[in-house]
Amino acid sequence: MKRTFMMLLAAIFVSASVFAGGAKEEVSSVVSTDGSTSMEKVILSLAEVFEEEEGITVTYNPTGSGSGITAAMEGRADIGLSSRALKQAEKDAGLTETVLALDGIAMIVNNGNPVSDLTLDQIAAIYTGEITNWSEVGGGDAAIVLIGREAGSGTRDGFESISGTAEKCMYNQELTSTGAVITAVASNPNAIGYASLASVEDNVKALKVNGVEASEETVKDGSYVVQRPFVLATRTDKALSSAAQEFYDYITSPDASQVILEAGAVPLH
Repeated sequence: MKRTFMMLLAAIFVSASVFAGGAKEEVSSVVSTDGSTSMEKVILSLAEVFEEEEGITVTYNPTGSGSGITAAMEGRADIGLSSRALKQAEKDAGLTETVLALDGIAMIVNNGNPVSDLTLDQIAAIYTGEITNWSEVGGGDAAIVLIGREAGSGTRDGFESISGTAEKCMYNQELTSTGAVITAVASNPNAIGYASLASVEDNVKALKVNGVEASEETVKDGSYVVQRPFVLATRTDKALSSAAQEFYDYITSPDASQVILEAGAVPLH
């Protein structure tokens, strides 16, 4: 009787252990990413391939670069996604930066706008209010409508840093996603905006900057000057889960290069 009782306890213990192990495995088999809306095409494309090959789910929460960095720092996401380089204060707070790819920031106008090329100085003058009419840069006689991203956006940070317009821009609209900027420019013949090159489609026109078209080749060779990094932010003091580490290893490997290219960005690994 005693032996039977002990065997029953052992069976219960083993069952509980298996269940706990199963529950743990189930939790760790989900990889959470959070952040940049500009990185949506790249991350979702990579996640799709990874999920098919490994059977591990990857979630993506498009909250913007600043929120993604915070989520990684606070442990609410395995990997934070940022379309700007990490600031030194963020690194000092315990984050590691890995540059996944480069992305051109396309300067976009409505398809009906005759302007096709602006210098970086002209773009800066437009966004700071020195140039206010399209006729001043070869377009029609119409007031320029300035579209941009909200404070904290990696795309905005990148654009303003490159153009030297930080805290000087005279936005008419500040929108909370890449898609919203593109939609606003597509619907307004007098608008100008900026958006991730990876997200630009035929509904808007991407301008040349300093005579250089935004493309994979010109971003990679540096001749297209309005560009920024796509960054993975991870905790320095805490190892990734096994599933998150697998995803990280895949997306930073040469195996992921073609997927990143097809999503419109320039891979670095």
